[in-house]
Amino acid sequence: MNTLLFPVILAGGKGERFWPLSRKNRPKQFLSLDGSSRSLLQATADRLIELGGGESSAARNSPATGDWRTPWGWDSLWVITSSQIAEGVRQQLPHLPSQNLLIESEGRDTAAAVAWTSLEIKQRYGEDAVIGFFPADHWIADQEAFAHTLSAATQLAASTAAIVTLGIKPTFPSTGYGYIEQGEKIGSFNELPAYHVNRFTEKPNRETAETFLSTGRFSWNSGMFVFRAGVVLKELHTHAPEIIEPLEQHGPDIYPQLPKKSIDYALMEKTTLAYVLPVDFGWDDLGDWNAIERLLKTEGTPNVELATHVGLDTHGAIIYASNPEDVVVTIGLEDVVIVRDRNVTLVVKKERTQEIKQILKILQSDPRFTDLL
Repeated sequence: MNTLLFPVILAGGKGERFWPLSRKNRPKQFLSLDGSSRSLLQATADRLIELGGGESSAARNSPATGDWRTPWGWDSLWVITSSQIAEGVRQQLPHLPSQNLLIESEGRDTAAAVAWTSLEIKQRYGEDAVIGFFPADHWIADQEAFAHTLSAATQLAASTAAIVTLGIKPTFPSTGYGYIEQGEKIGSFNELPAYHVNRFTEKPNRETAETFLSTGRFSWNSGMFVFRAGVVLKELHTHAPEIIEPLEQHGPDIYPQLPKKSIDYALMEKTTLAYVLPVDFGWDDLGDWNAIERLLKTEGTPNVELATHVGLDTHGAIIYASNPEDVVVTIGLEDVVIVRDRNVTLVVKKERTQEIKQILKILQSDPRFTDLL
């Protein structure tokens, strides 16, 4: 039984809701949003490399190691990204083997990304290779618990025809996440219970989310999956032949002609092989600027400040400036996000940050604002 996990980072997203800090050539995964010096992409690679026993990039140049040797863990790590930011990925992850970087000529959402990467890993390592897919822009608090969870997911995927998803135990009735309803328990792996998935649901309203939490059967959909290459490819043939068959016949050259579908819609909502591990390792998908408050807000401080801020009667604000010489001055503001980056200043109520995408559509339609995207 093959219990070696090949982790894949999904790094093609745009992160538009973090505009103006996130832009076309500097997407969210290239940003450091937690107060550290590591970008989200680098932090994701670090924790996945450590799972394989390799040395993280953060520690490589420390006095304890004193050299730049490439640890073997990098050989197991894969990244799939868009042609627009591929060079940035290379710069951020210089020790990633070139053959492990897949570059999409055009973004076609996660179903195509999962299909192409699974085909490549199957060709190199066989259909029993266990693959894990991980978004590049998630924050995880407890690395030890994360590693324990992935060990369990790998055991389940290696021993069963299973598509394993990690379900985050909800801490509040979120209306911004999809949910997974757990069904029959099928056993325990690495002391973690595993359940057959009853259903995936889209983002609910507040009342429905509260009902979900009251049952104790629902998890947040983390977007992280583990399975054997042969299992997922067979399921894609059954449920998404319009994606997998052109890739098998023509290779990645067919990419721009593939339908644009998420892996949830194309496969997870249809397959009968979906299993969920409800887990709790401290997680946030960093979906918009409000995530900064969840990560960095400390008790007793009125605002989250990643800028030089002078405020009067300002509370519940998130304030960011990329230039430390810029000074943000506020008077009488409450529950707002203020972001200053280069030649753009964004001011938005916290409950309306999801609408940043609508502003970007307006900017795209006006040639005066092309350089702001």
